[in-house]
Amino acid sequence: MNEANTRGQGDRFCIAAGAGLLALAILLGAFAAHALKARLTPIELGWWQTAVQYQLANAIGVLALASLGTGRMAPRLIVAGSVLFSGSLYFMALTGLNAAGLVTPLGGLLMIVGWSLIAWSAVRRG
Repeated sequence: MNEANTRGQGDRFCIAAGAGLLALAILLGAFAAHALKARLTPIELGWWQTAVQYQLANAIGVLALASLGTGRMAPRLIVAGSVLFSGSLYFMALTGLNAAGLVTPLGGLLMIVGWSLIAWSAVRRG
């Protein structure tokens, strides 16, 4: 497979994953504001809000990566990290199972590695 085809697949992944994460973050943010506000504690709402904020930021970032042709590994790490990070916080907020928080740092690490790969790639191309 040539580089143009690989780049196109990476771009499609970035657009699909970024748009999906973005739509879901908006939905989950609205869900919390309207359906969960009275049911969750302030701490749980804070977890939910943090999850939505990180998911939104990464979704927008992944969408932006589609225009840069950044390859496939870094966006996939960022998306996986966002799912693990935000997903674990959503799960904790809904269930009260704080043990799910053990997954949160792994998600954060994947996001950091993914964005660091993007930065490294930009410096290398310099």
